[in-house]
Amino acid sequence: MKINAILLGMSALLAGCAVVPESIVQQPMTAKPQPVSTVQPNNGAIYQANAYRPLFEDRRARLIGDVITIAISEKTSAGKAASSSGSKTGSINSSIPTIFGLPFKTLQGMSVAASSSGKNADSDVLSATNNFTSTLTVTVVDVLSNGNLVVSGEKQVALDKGVEYIRFSGVVNPDTIQSGNVVSSTQVADARIEYRTNSRIDKAAAMAWMARFFMNVLPF
Repeated sequence: MKINAILLGMSALLAGCAVVPESIVQQPMTAKPQPVSTVQPNNGAIYQANAYRPLFEDRRARLIGDVITIAISEKTSAGKAASSSGSKTGSINSSIPTIFGLPFKTLQGMSVAASSSGKNADSDVLSATNNFTSTLTVTVVDVLSNGNLVVSGEKQVALDKGVEYIRFSGVVNPDTIQSGNVVSSTQVADARIEYRTNSRIDKAAAMAWMARFFMNVLPF
């Protein structure tokens, strides 16, 4: 009974130690705007530089904390085909000549023939197609010295069997931002797009840590 209880406990432990694959987005998911100084210096003129706001200001994202909508439209297709073949043939013929006056006359005139052939053919065809379409609003987490915007964001959707989430990060050139602060994912540099779930199906695809340990140390 004790052995059965121990085995049952180890089975439950192994089932609960499944490792969810790590995220490829290695930066904060959001950032707060820079704090605004509450003290406004007065230079004694009508025009106040710190309080000035243009009448027709461009609302394009350009500061930390601003939001940008990423239109994710990724489609990749790859294919590979390779083939090889080889063949080899060989033959040999041998005979004993007939010479009068030599012993073993019964063996004279006999002939031996042998042949061999080998052929090897190999072919391989690989193809992969991926299509990902979605919309995600991200936050500007940093502004580079050349004006480019480092963006990052995450969207989570809770379902009955788990949580689905989309993560995105990359570098946006402000010149590519369209009306409504929308940018296509194909115009984002260093883009990292991730779609994951923490449901049981996703956990079942990940090998438990103890199973991975034994798979590494076992000789077969």
